[in-house]
This record gives sequence, C-alpha cells and structure tokens, in this order.
Amino acid sequence: MENPASSSKLAVPDASQPSPDKDAPLKEDIRLLGRLLGDVLREHEGEAVFDVVETVRQTAVRFRRDADPVAGEELTTLLHRLTRDQTISVVRAFSYFSHLANIAEDQHHIRRRRTHLMRGAPPRRGSVAHALGQLRAAGVEQDEVEGFFREALISPVLTAHPTEVQRKSILDAEHDIARLLAERDRGLTPKELQRNTQLLQARVATLWQTRMLRYSKLTVADEIDNALSYYRITFLRELPGLYDDIEDEIAACYGRQPQLGEARFLQMGSWIGGDRDGNPNVNADTMRHALVRQSTTIIDFYLEEVHALGAELSSSTLMVPVTPEMQALADASVDHSPHRSDEPYRRALIGIYARLAATARVLGVDHILRKEVGEAPPYHEARDFAADLDVLVDSLRANHGAALIEPRLSGLTRAARIFGFHLASLDMRQSSDVHERVLAELFARAGTERDYAGLDEDAKRALLLAELAQPRPLYSPFEHYSDETNSELAILRTAREIRQRYGSRAIRNYIISHTETVSDLLEVLLLQKETGLLQVSSGSCDAMVIPLFETIPDLQRASAIMDEWMALPLVAGIVERQGRLQEVMLGYSDSNKDGGFLTSNWELYQAELKLVDVFAARGVKLRLFHGRGGTVGRGGGPSYDAILAQPPGTVNGQIRLTEQGEIIASKFSNPEIGRRNLELLVAATLEASLGRRPASAGAANAAGEAGGRLARFEAVMAELSARAYRAYRKLVYETPGFTDYFFSATPIAEIAELNLGSRPASRKSTRRIEDLRAIPWGFSWGQCRLLLPGWYGFGSAVGGWLDEAGADGREERLALLREMHRDWPFFAALLSNMDMVLAKTDLAIASRYAGLVADAALRERIFSRITAEHGETLRCLEAVTGVGERLAGNPLLARSIQNRFAYLDPLNHLQVELIHRRRKLGENVDPRVHRGIHLSINGVAAGLRNTG
Repeated sequence: MENPASSSKLAVPDASQPSPDKDAPLKEDIRLLGRLLGDVLREHEGEAVFDVVETVRQTAVRFRRDADPVAGEELTTLLHRLTRDQTISVVRAFSYFSHLANIAEDQHHIRRRRTHLMRGAPPRRGSVAHALGQLRAAGVEQDEVEGFFREALISPVLTAHPTEVQRKSILDAEHDIARLLAERDRGLTPKELQRNTQLLQARVATLWQTRMLRYSKLTVADEIDNALSYYRITFLRELPGLYDDIEDEIAACYGRQPQLGEARFLQMGSWIGGDRDGNPNVNADTMRHALVRQSTTIIDFYLEEVHALGAELSSSTLMVPVTPEMQALADASVDHSPHRSDEPYRRALIGIYARLAATARVLGVDHILRKEVGEAPPYHEARDFAADLDVLVDSLRANHGAALIEPRLSGLTRAARIFGFHLASLDMRQSSDVHERVLAELFARAGTERDYAGLDEDAKRALLLAELAQPRPLYSPFEHYSDETNSELAILRTAREIRQRYGSRAIRNYIISHTETVSDLLEVLLLQKETGLLQVSSGSCDAMVIPLFETIPDLQRASAIMDEWMALPLVAGIVERQGRLQEVMLGYSDSNKDGGFLTSNWELYQAELKLVDVFAARGVKLRLFHGRGGTVGRGGGPSYDAILAQPPGTVNGQIRLTEQGEIIASKFSNPEIGRRNLELLVAATLEASLGRRPASAGAANAAGEAGGRLARFEAVMAELSARAYRAYRKLVYETPGFTDYFFSATPIAEIAELNLGSRPASRKSTRRIEDLRAIPWGFSWGQCRLLLPGWYGFGSAVGGWLDEAGADGREERLALLREMHRDWPFFAALLSNMDMVLAKTDLAIASRYAGLVADAALRERIFSRITAEHGETLRCLEAVTGVGERLAGNPLLARSIQNRFAYLDPLNHLQVELIHRRRKLGENVDPRVHRGIHLSINGVAAGLRNTG
C-alpha cells in the first residue's frame, strides 16, 4: 500500500516500482484516509506534533531503505527527545494509520473481486464455483456432491485469547469507515461525495477521540459480547446467504437444482465462556451467561426479521389464494384484527412473533424491543419455528409468490436451521490434571481409592471402568468437597441444563487439554456419568469426549491412545451412538513452542496419517479439530491452502478449526470479507474431500508410483525435522541465558500486563519457557519483528542435509527438495507460509530490541546465532524455490507488506524507546509510558495482521 505525501496528510514513500493501474483505487483510498488522519492530528495535537510524526517517519524510512547508521543514530536521538505526550501522540498516529490501511486493503479486495465477477471471468481458485468445476471435470457426480453437503460439518470456532487487541468501540468506528469507503465506489454526486468525506472525517476523529486501550481487565462477559458483534456484522446474514449461493452454484454447474434438505454443513462454534483451561474466570455462571447472550442475539435477529416480513408480506386472499396449512397458521395467530382478516401472511407472522417473544422470555431474554400483540405458547424447539416458516414458503411457492421468498424469508428460514435458539455450539475445555484432582477427591471421599493420582495407568483404567459400570454415583450431597471439585461438577451439571433448555446442539463437545493417556479420556466419561450427561445403560453420551494432543510427545502417542480408546467396549458403544464418528483435536501452538516450526508441522502431519489408519481399521469416521492460531508458528496462514495441504483421508467432509485473537476481526469484521473467508473454508473442504481421486484407467499404477514418490518425500521430511528439532531445542531450551534474553529482547513482560483478555499469559508464576503460554510466546516474537517460531531451524536442517551429501550429492538432493516443493502440497504450503513470515521479519528492527538486553555478551552470543540461522534459512529457501524475492508468487501481499513498513517501523522504534524508559525507571515510570507501550503493541499487531 502507498501512503500519501502532502503537507496535510501522513505520508509514505512512493513504491520503488510503479503499481499497476488496478491498485490505483487502493492508493487513492489510503491517500484520503491519510489526509483525514493528518487533518485530525493537526486539529487535536497541533502543527508541531504533525511535523514530529513526519520527521520520525522519514528517518525510519532512511534507516530501512539505506541501512543508514547515521539515520539510526538520528532516530535514537529524536526518540529520546520526545516528551511523554508527544510520544503518545506519535504512537497513536502510526497505530491508527495501520488500522486505516487495513480497512482500505479490505475494501480493495472486495472491489477487485466484484470487478472480477462483473466481467464474467472464470471462477477464482478458492470459490465454491471453482471447486465444483474441478470436481465435475474429474468425474464427480452431482449426487455425490449433494451427499457431501448433507453429511459434512465445517465449523469455525471463535476463541478468546490474550492477543485480542481490538475494543468493540474501535471496531464499530472502523466498520462505519469501511461502509463509507464502499459508498465512494458507487458513483456519488459532488454533494454526496462532500457529505461522505465529512462523515469519514467525523469517524476518523471519533477514532482519535476514542480510547484505544482498556484500562480494566477484560472479563469473560466482555469477550462474549465482543465475539457476538461479529454475528451481527457478518454471520447472521452472510452464512444463510452462502448456503443459498452454494445451491445456486451446484445447479449452475450440474444443471439440476440440488436437494439438500435440512443440511447444516457450515455451523459456528465457540469456546468463549466454556474454555476453562488455565482461565479461573470461566465457570458455570459464565457458561449460562454465554448461552443467554447467544440466545438473545439470535432471537433478537429473528424478531427483527419476522417484524420486517410482516410489513413486506401484505398479500391478500382477495388477490391470491394460500395453502390450507397457511390458512390454519394464520387462524391460530393471536392477531384477530379485522383490518388484516384477508392478510394471512401478516396474521401468521404476528403469531410467530408472539411465540418467539414467549420463547425469548423462557430462555432468559429480559428485554424485547417490540411487545407482541397477545400471549402465545413458546416454541419448544427451533425446528418448530423453522417449520412455521416453511409453511409460509410452501404457500408462496404454490401461489405465484416464489419471488417474495428470496428477499428475506429464505434467509430467515436458513438461519433458523443453522443457528437454532443457541446460535453457536459452546465447547467445554479443561486440562486433564484438573480432572485427575477432582476424581481423586471423589474417590477418596467415597472410600473407593485413597490415592488415585498415585496409581499407574493400568490401575487407573481398571478403576475408572469399574466405576463407570456402577449404577450409583460417587458424589454425595452430604460430603464436603473442595471449591475446585464443586466448580467442575457444577459446570457439567450446567451443561446438562443448557442442553435441555437450548437444544442438544448448544453444548456437544468436551475437549481435554494435555491428553496423554486413555485414562485422561475415561475420567471425563466418569465425570459426565456423575452429572447425568452419560447414561451407561444406553451408551448415550451427551458431550463427545475429545482429546487435545498438543506437545510433540503427545502427537506421537495420539494414534495409539485413540486405538486403545476405541477398543474399549463401553467406548465402542458410545462411538456407535455418535454415528460412528469421533473427533480429535490437534494443537499447533504448544507443539511449535516445544519443537519449532518444521518439526511441529511434520509431527502434526504424521499424527494425522496414523490416526487415519487407526480410524479406518475400526470403521470410524475421523473428524479433526485444528487448534490453529493467527501466526504461522501457531498453525496460521491461509486456511484454504492449509486444508488442501492436509494428508489424504484427514478431511472427508469433517473439519473444525479455531479462529483466534485479532484474526477474528481481520477475517470477519467486514461482511463481504467474512463471506469470502467462509466460502474459502467450504471450497477447500469440498476439494479436499472429493477431489483426490484417480482420473484414468492407469490410475492404480499411477497411484503406486505416486505412493513411492511420497514415501521418498516423507523420508526426507523426517530427516529435516530431526535436524530442525535439534537446532531449535539447542537455542531455546539448551542455551544458557536464553530465557533472560527472551524476556529482555521482546515485550513479553509488557504484553503480560495488557488488559487484552481474561486469561493469564502464563500457566504458572515462573519465567520458564515451558510454563509460558504459546500464544504470548509467538505474539512477543512478532512484536520484535523476528517471528522466530515461524522459521527458526529450517536453515540448519536443509543446509546441513545438503552439505552432508558433499559436492556430488548436493545437487541431487537439492533437485529432490525442488520436486517436493513443486509436487507435494504439504511441503509447498510449509514453504509458502515461511516465505510470508520471512517477508515480515526484519533483523534491523530486531537488533534494536536486542539492544534492550543489558548483558552485552549474552546479547551478542544469542542474536548472532539468530542472525546466522536467518541468513541460512533465506539461502536455503531461495535454493529450493528458485526465487530470491519474498512473496514473488503473491505480488499483492508483497506490496502490502512492503508499503506497511513506512508506518510499522516507527512503531517498533518507538516501542523500543518506551520499553527502555520503562525498564530504566522501574516502578517510578510515568503511567503514560505504559500506555505508549501498549498502544504500540496494538499498532504493530494491526500492521502485521496475523500475530496472535
């Protein structure tokens, strides 16, 4: 992106190469927003501060462009001289420009996509239309495609994590700015354009006058409300609309209207309010609150839509007839006004509204905007509400009213089936060690086993299975239990109440963090039995028990644990009742922190393949839940490519994946961008599930040859992983002083102080890397522009493997790596993601953070190792890909990243200066210094866009 250069706006330098004409609107939007921000800065802070902002920017550009040591010294002197108030203003200016540039980029993506569609160009990769075209060309019939959609479950799961840096007030203002920018593409009159510009300036001024940071710790209730704002902005309308589009695309591709029935292939999930792992603020009350707020959000939407439909569907029986079912629904309504006696749709909708209002009150909604006409019974289930809407649809379709269905009724009917009265499925999650402590207490109090925690694995299994066979509970209402035990049991009892109240889809999963043994799974089954969620006699388990394998050793044991788990007769019966389906969750963050980028990805890949074999042998369908974060180091990167890069047999129409931190805002704060991201998930899952099939008579031979080649690729990857693991572990866990370096050379301590989320940054009050949460670990490396978890170890691995072959074998091995990059989606995606990380990595900026390390010898020893590995990684990546420039295959992203540096770099320089001041003054530091650091963290996160 380009930032304007004029006297009344924040400016960035011209790109070294002229941008194509298609980027002209993007540059124009950024110039406009930069000018408006500059005007606001002048008005609020004065000319002098504006001049300081420009001087900082220009000096930072010289430092980057020319690696000019004089510019570096000038920058240091300039930043030292800034007053506290000036520093805050400069940080805010660059931070808000990061946010505004993001808005302009999103609008440009929408603009380019609309232009593409208006020109009638072929469907783009990542669209459902493109996926269907590929499948039809490969011989996949429509019936198979329809079967996929009837059976599939694709579920993005929103989670709250301590990298979420956006306040809702900021999101609301930015949403308005995006809407106003979009208006300018529609062809406004001069008067309208002037008015639009005035409104834009007002919203930019609102941003400047709005507090960017939270002064109080974010609560779970705040996190719930923040997440729900994305439903109102995007999901409530875009999700049903996407369903309709997919049906149209199937009909257009195959020539026959699909019969998908009540398919619910794309559903939303949530952890917010149910994820207790490491978060003492989540309990039974937060779960209840989450469902009340979710239910309020969806029923408010239904009420608004039904009210609007009542105004729109004015059809009279004097003009068109209705079906008998429609007439019966109207006659059953609470509306008996003679003015509407010939308007059955309106009467029916007034009755539906009354039933919805009654349902809302039963479900805890305490405020209904428009009072109903009269009392009506509540709906027992959301399917009853959807059935009433179907009556309207059928009647309109049968009586010349098909055109009246599409504007609103179709979407509302879809929404009723997708969202029910619960909106999103809330997962429960807790750590296995908590379950062990709770059961140890229950066993001890019941006199069954005094030292459950001290038993070996076989003894634990035997005891748990014996207790599961007992009809009586362990828990006694007459005994006294610890607060932890009471809290955990209360959560499970509340889950049962929630399912009864909101429907079985409201809560249906229980995830066990740190799963290491089969007994970890059996413990949760027993706790469900204790609280009425498991009926052993029928084999019915209300909440699927889902292991989460996180560390590298856990991933290596995953297939064996699941094989032993499914071999248990009790479990086999439960799995049968689940439709012969079992979910497994894989954690990307901890495995990366444990073993580094390359090894984490390889161990995940191997774990998936082994799980596929185990599940196939037992005839059980595998659903993988990918615990991906925002950063590449935590499994981030483009979701479409990530799904297509999954090993064969691991998707099969079933996939869940987490959406975390500021990535949620990046993907879903704009409705059109959100719709596109949802479509990417569906298209990728469709292709990965149905697109991998032989295409010729010689397919068997070809498959055998491909299998042999894949085995060679995997053998090489195993060797590279072992080498990368050693290099990574040697630096992070075996280098004396590395922990001190990390805590000094990154803003981890400052991040821990931020009021970003309700969850602590560390699991324990220590400085050990092992105890630090993987999320702030990766976030910290992103802030200092090293992004080490996304690349470290690759250079040592590839360089060492090539050098080992000697001069004669080096070229042969390099050719094999190039073949892997060209023909193996897993390896190609790996290198593509690493390429993106390296494009955002900046050693010059990182060196200034390294300067925060007081011990010069330690600083030099560790930073020089990181620098050497970075150089080797670049050389090896370029040797394998044959490309010397970062992101050569994605020029749009390359330009975006390059042009961000002009306002991103100053934020990093300012952050270093503020951290230096804070650490020098200690407890005597001015609170404004803390505020400046936190503002800079926000701005850098916004500029990098995938740091959480």
